[in-house]
Amino acid sequence: MEQIGHWINGKHVAGTSGRTADVWNPATGEVQAKVALASKAELDAAVADAAAAQPAWAATNPQRRARVMMKFVSLLQRDMDKLAEALSREHGKTIPDAKGDVQRGLEVVEFCIGAPHMLKGEFTDSAGPGIDMYSLRQPVGVAAGITPFNFPAMIPMWKMAPALVCGNAFILKPSERDPSVPLMLAELMQEAGLPDGLLQVVNGDKESVDAILDNETISGIGFVGSTPIAAYIYERGCANGKRVQCFGGAKNHMIIMPDADLDQAADALVGAGYGAAGERCMAISVAVPVGEETADRLIEKLVPKIEALKVGPYTSGDDVDYGPVVTPMAKENIQRLVQSGVDAGAELVVDGRDFSLQGYEDGFFVGPHLFDRVTPDMEIYQKEIFGPVLSTVRAGSYEEALKLAMDHEYGNGTAIFTRDGDAARDFANRVNVGMVGINVPIPVPLAYHTFGGWKKSVFGDLNQHGPDAFRFYTRTKTVTSRWPSGIKEGGEFTIPVME
Repeated sequence: MEQIGHWINGKHVAGTSGRTADVWNPATGEVQAKVALASKAELDAAVADAAAAQPAWAATNPQRRARVMMKFVSLLQRDMDKLAEALSREHGKTIPDAKGDVQRGLEVVEFCIGAPHMLKGEFTDSAGPGIDMYSLRQPVGVAAGITPFNFPAMIPMWKMAPALVCGNAFILKPSERDPSVPLMLAELMQEAGLPDGLLQVVNGDKESVDAILDNETISGIGFVGSTPIAAYIYERGCANGKRVQCFGGAKNHMIIMPDADLDQAADALVGAGYGAAGERCMAISVAVPVGEETADRLIEKLVPKIEALKVGPYTSGDDVDYGPVVTPMAKENIQRLVQSGVDAGAELVVDGRDFSLQGYEDGFFVGPHLFDRVTPDMEIYQKEIFGPVLSTVRAGSYEEALKLAMDHEYGNGTAIFTRDGDAARDFANRVNVGMVGINVPIPVPLAYHTFGGWKKSVFGDLNQHGPDAFRFYTRTKTVTSRWPSGIKEGGEFTIPVME
């Protein structure tokens, strides 16, 4: 069986802790590899080596650091198919979706090529008599990223590319559920010219996470995952004096107004709700049609589209709509939450509980589910299901629909489908959610804007990628300089005497 270790100082190394975790093939239900789980000592050693390599990298011209990113982009494009296949094999995504995962990360790397401009400071001439002031953006030193299973290419690149191009060393602790792609990214970064030791990939579990949080050398930490773990990492990291940004859970609402194009809205809901088996923090998991007539018409259009979804392994071709969820534990949790919705009285319009895929009965496939008449007191409304389950909450008015999105504890993304520009503008201005789509179901910003939610979807004050990434991975130093006037007239040839 394949043994997956770590990437330390420019090469693959085996783990020494003696602890491992299973890496599943979600389509077959088989364990396909064992991944090493690092000890605190292994993590601390990787950080020490990174800290030793970082000063020379920080002293490297920003344009030369950006050239590494240029080459990295080229290598990502070259190996796109290879990366996507490895990602699909461990995560279960379809190949087109896996390529999208890589592409979204690649676009952030492209933005990082602009580091020479983004890292420019400010200058004030003659702030006082003979005084100039200027600011510098300098790296934080050693930063770390703790990234989730659902985007094993994109989110590691969202973290490591800006950190590295800013002149930091970076410790990546990816998800132990699908660890191969982050290691492949490290290989490509080395091929692109990144010096050894600056990118350390340390696989692990909570022991590694706690070691990151407590390591005195690490200055900044980025995390993406569930809200309870985000809160834990933020509190412990901040208590240890670190700069921390944590992105947590989501329950994204899509409001469908009576004037919306319902065919467009239904297509958007199916793609946003069931793509990647619902394992996206920006998935639409709550549809909020305004008015009974709108709701009835929407459900009528949704049902045949959902029932026609093709569920299967990535090896079945590019026409598969979504694949399995990542682990048997994930499948069990989704099934439990679906049953809780039934028990609470929600109407299960599309019932995927008995779904089974011939030839893949042991895989972690979950059939599509559609609930109607869900209410805010139900567990399936309150919790992030992270599966192919769409809940419909009927609203009697626009204000009631807006209130649903605003009252929920999560505030990652939301959307409104309407032809009414006034309603759309009002929604965008008033809703207390970080990312808003207007006739766009998954409003993930492009790389040159920032990504981040509000409320319990985020802990920290700076977002991911875009300009905020350069702010997060650098410290500002302000210099005030004054040069006393000297002799400007040339040399003196008479013997100096006391005046």
